[in-house]
Amino acid sequence: MYEEEIELKIRELPENLRREVLDYIEFLIKKYRIREDKSKKFRFDWEGGLAEMRDKFTSVELQHKALEWR
Repeated sequence: MYEEEIELKIRELPENLRREVLDYIEFLIKKYRIREDKSKKFRFDWEGGLAEMRDKFTSVELQHKALEWR
């Protein structure tokens, strides 16, 4: 769709600016690839973090404590 228009615009640029455009394109690809990767993965590194509190509090009380600790 936009490929031809982009190519025409890039051809009009001097060589040093073409390199800048290429750098920017690479930056955008990395930026959005990282966002997609992070949004797809849900981490469970917190799991079991309050296990030692299990005997002292109910799950609801632990939720309230967690909110306080944040």
